[in-house]
Amino acid sequence: MADGFRALVLDEAEKGVSASIQELTDDQLPEGDVTVSVSHSTLNYKDGMILKGIGRLVRNYPHVPGVDFAGTVEASESSEYKTGDKVVLTGWRVGEVHWGGYAQKARVKSDWLVPLPDSMTEQRAMAIGTAGFTAMLAVMELEAHGVTPDSGPVLVTGGNGGVGGVAIGILSGLGYEVHTSTGRPQLADHLKAIGASEIVAREELDVVPERPLASERWAGAIDAVGGNTLASILPQLKYRGAIAACGLAGGADLNSTVIPFLLRGVKLLGIDSVMCPFELRKTAWNRLATELSTESLDAITEIVSLEDLLDLAGKILKGETQGRVVVDLNA
Repeated sequence: MADGFRALVLDEAEKGVSASIQELTDDQLPEGDVTVSVSHSTLNYKDGMILKGIGRLVRNYPHVPGVDFAGTVEASESSEYKTGDKVVLTGWRVGEVHWGGYAQKARVKSDWLVPLPDSMTEQRAMAIGTAGFTAMLAVMELEAHGVTPDSGPVLVTGGNGGVGGVAIGILSGLGYEVHTSTGRPQLADHLKAIGASEIVAREELDVVPERPLASERWAGAIDAVGGNTLASILPQLKYRGAIAACGLAGGADLNSTVIPFLLRGVKLLGIDSVMCPFELRKTAWNRLATELSTESLDAITEIVSLEDLLDLAGKILKGETQGRVVVDLNA
């Protein structure tokens, strides 16, 4: 690749941020011991916030956003990677504090990278992205705390989102009975096609529980919504059930009691995908390469270009995107 490369660059503006596609050079890249030729990135909820200048997640401009990327090592000062190696990156506040994946090149610390599994393409890695990686970590936590296919149904909230769609695919492939909630009933057939057996209306869960305990309904749950939804699920978990909490699209407050924990022994498991240790990352990516159906993944994936991102950023913040959005840096 020539020295020059295309990137989506954010600059401070009077009302938030401005964005433009620019031609950059290698000497503008930040510090790091590995330079990657990026082929694909993806769009997450946090990316939408950064692209719209919400929440002051980015403090220094100009800035290249994109919290995930996959590609090929172009240059390396690290003994862990050599030129030509395929790698994937999620987390470590890349795209937020450090320049990210919305460019044809990235320079990062080698500690942040994970080898791309041999059976996985860069495009599919980004169809998974932070959302799918988080979903796999959540499944692994449920397994570690005794939730098996024989335990009973598992609920996945926000089934039409990135975390939810991949979680449904993983769980159904492992033999779990999967229930999922959505605020878009028109997607019921799609959600059943990727592995859900029962659809729960979002409104049913978006309420503060009236009682500290309700009828036992689910053996486990993966919750990407938070707020009232998380509070509503806790009293409905089976004895010694567990819920993996990995999102707050519905709010950060938890209006609940300790009764489900004390009388049913349920467990609330926090999922952090940003600072996740290397060995756990590697295990999760290797499992994603073998346990997530490519057909299921392709069914929830849309391929876009850098130019498409600004329009899509607003849509993902409004919950108007479906499944996974992959950015082809060479499109």
